[in-house]
Parts: sequence; C-alpha cells; structure tokens
Amino acid sequence: MLGVLQGFATLALVVVVGWLLARLRVVGEEAQRVLSLVAFWVCSPALLLAVMQRTPLEQLLSTNLTISALAVLLTGLVYLVVCRLVWPGADRGTRLIGVLCALYVNAGNLGIPIALYVLGDVAWMAPVLLLQLLVITPLAMTFFDREVASVRPSPWRSLASLVRNPITLGAVAGLVLAVTRVRLPAVLADPVTMLGNMAVPAMLLAFGISLQVGPRAGSGGSFPHVATLVGLKIVVMPLIALALGLSFGLGGVPLFAVVVTSALPTAQNIFTYAVRYDRAIPLARDAIFFSTFGSLVVILVLAAGFHAVGWV
Repeated sequence: MLGVLQGFATLALVVVVGWLLARLRVVGEEAQRVLSLVAFWVCSPALLLAVMQRTPLEQLLSTNLTISALAVLLTGLVYLVVCRLVWPGADRGTRLIGVLCALYVNAGNLGIPIALYVLGDVAWMAPVLLLQLLVITPLAMTFFDREVASVRPSPWRSLASLVRNPITLGAVAGLVLAVTRVRLPAVLADPVTMLGNMAVPAMLLAFGISLQVGPRAGSGGSFPHVATLVGLKIVVMPLIALALGLSFGLGGVPLFAVVVTSALPTAQNIFTYAVRYDRAIPLARDAIFFSTFGSLVVILVLAAGFHAVGWV
C-alpha cells in the first residue's frame, strides 16, 4: 500500500511544481511546449535506451507479456467500437490519441516505483515496457506521421519515418545492447543517463504547466469521452487482464503483477505525443489527469482484494 501512495505522491508533487511555476507566472505556455519537445526528441529516447539495456531478457518473454498484449488489443478494440458508435465524427488524430489513452499505461515514472514497492521487483514491468516501446509506440508514431502528412505514404516511407522516430530509436538501441550484452563506455553512458533522468521531470512539469495555462481540466466539453477513456483504462483493462490471467493459469504475484500493471493510468507520454503532433491535446491531458487519480483508488482496491483472498 505504501508503495502505491509513494509512487503517486512523487508524480503529484512534480506536477504541482509545474502548476505553481505557471501560476506564479515564472513560465508560460511556451515553456510547456519546449519541455514536451525536449522530452520527446532527447530525454525520452535516452531514458528508454537506459531502461531497456539493463532489463533481463528472461523477464521479457513471459506469460505476462502475452496477457498484456491481449489485454491491450481487446481494450483498444472496445474503445474503437465505442468511438465509432458514440463519436462517429471524431477525426483520425482524436481516435489515435483516444486509443492510446485507453491502453497505454504509465509503466515508467509510475509503473517502475509501483513495481518496486508493491510487486517487489522492477522486472515485473519489463514485459509491458517491451510491448509499449517496441510494438505500440512504433505503430503509433507511424500513424501519427501519416496523419500529420495528410497523405498515404508508401511502405518504404512508413519504414523510414519509423526509423527516424527518436522514441523508437532509443528503445531499439537499448534492446540491442541488452541482447548483445554490450555496455556503453562511461563517456557515453553518463550523458545518456543524465539526459534520461530529465525525461520524467520534464514531462511532469509540462503537464503541470498545462493545467494552469490551458483550459481547466474537464472543461473542454469532452467529459463523456474522457470518462469513457478513464473507465476503459483503469477498470476495463485490469478486469480483462484478470480474466486472461486466470484462464492462463496464473496465480499469486504473477497474476497480481499483470493486473496491477494493467490498472496503471494513462502514460504521460501520450500528452507529449499530443503536443508534438498537435492532436487532441485537451483530451489527452484530461484522460491522464483523471486516470492518474482514479488509478490510485483502483490499485489500492486491487491490493486489498488480492491480500484478502490470500493470492499475495
């Protein structure tokens, strides 16, 4: 329980700092954009490289990876069906941001401390990181690039845009280093680590600034859409993961791990992507805001439930 509260408190305090900076007019809207772009182009790739290269490979290819992938797929399909029925006029950029808000979990700056303090081992987060960094993110970046270009690129152009994306490059480079067991020399590893350590604070500060300089959270006229995304992310997705875990014969800590990771809130990365590609920024911000606080309650309930039935 303490680990859950500590993880959320860490996030909240940095966001509050960003909000205060904007509230006191130390920084403005331009600072939000600069921080988001620096996080996207430099800091996040460095962080992903550092995380992936030190992740044990045996923790990646596990049953939890299969269950996480299926939970992501089913949650995404549910959202797309609901969006098609309820918001048929939503443009492709909004649908893309929406599907990411519904299934992309905060596995880094919140998931890692929760994995450490609640699950007892950061390695439980590795399958989710692998899935998001090497599958979901590259696909999302390809679709974003196509959406911004407003053309249907050839397969070669799609591949080129994928290779040029800094997020993908950072993740792939880290995985290659992990597979080959190569370690960067200190002259390279130290600046990579330093830049990677900037990623989470930069994203959280930008998020906090947006809460002050942008429209008030929940005031964008899309509350039903936001509520749907939050419900899918922190309620439907963990329930799907629980059902899949039980059907795969999981129990104890492995089952607890896959359910808790599925109940994590929408990742801050989605707000960064929304700013980078100028698509559905209020929707992304509100989904992150409300799912973050709602996830705290859900994870606490899950922890209490698993302890009550003796599964952990």
